[in-house]
Amino acid sequence: MSMRNLTNAELAQILDKDIFHEISEAADALSVECYVVGGYVRDLFLERPSNDIDVVVVGSGIEVASALKKKLGKKAHLSVFRNFGTAQVKYKDTEVEFVGARKESYNRDSRKPIVEDGTLEDDQNRRDFTINAMAVCLNKDRFGELVDPFDGVYDLEDGIIATPLDPDITFSDDPLRMMRCVRFATQLNFQIEDETYAALSRNAERLKIISGERICDEMNKIMLSKHPSSGFYYLKDTGLLDLILPELVAMDKVETRNGKPTRTITTIRWRFWRMCANILITSGSAGLPSSMI
Repeated sequence: MSMRNLTNAELAQILDKDIFHEISEAADALSVECYVVGGYVRDLFLERPSNDIDVVVVGSGIEVASALKKKLGKKAHLSVFRNFGTAQVKYKDTEVEFVGARKESYNRDSRKPIVEDGTLEDDQNRRDFTINAMAVCLNKDRFGELVDPFDGVYDLEDGIIATPLDPDITFSDDPLRMMRCVRFATQLNFQIEDETYAALSRNAERLKIISGERICDEMNKIMLSKHPSSGFYYLKDTGLLDLILPELVAMDKVETRNGKPTRTITTIRWRFWRMCANILITSGSAGLPSSMI
């Protein structure tokens, strides 16, 4: 995966588009800090174009979204989700998701967070991985300024998946992040940082609180990546696959004849994997064992 180092000036140049300037003006008019964050920023460095933009506002994301809708006029469509404190603006072929900066805490039996208003630092702390925790300021006086407290740029450059904070807390709080960890490593052909990798095994059992549908969605993305076998290696080696497809793990053995190995289970495993891929992609959670649905 190619990666381009970008200066703040270069980021400002890339973001020199009407939609970002409109967001900037809306945020400045309300005197709130505003940042484009997450996957959009990551993909700028990876040179992967995207029309899905995530914006964090240190204040009310809904207010900035509403102000943007007024500026863009009738061609823009605003959706507000007050229960979640988020809003979405669709304009032409672009979707912008707005959320207020927040900090989160979790109960052990749920991945649904208890949410409080927070700072940009709080919001970056709650992100899943360092490469997804980068933010670029959109306010006029700091337009294009990168805020990267966890050195996500260096992890992109080195091809590393790592959590911003303690991986045991990150994965225990929201176990779906373990599947996302494997998925990003597979899609981007990155390595998983050692302590992050060890935490996958330590927290594997927490995956049981995640719905089959959410797991299925991540499995689909792993299977549709260029080299899904690396993802399946990670899943099996960390014990996650035992919880998702125990039948596949049970077939991981060597057949013998007259005391000599005749073939590994590789052929059968990949036939089974293709079958599972078809079931998962076409049937949703029907492809998962009943214990995971």
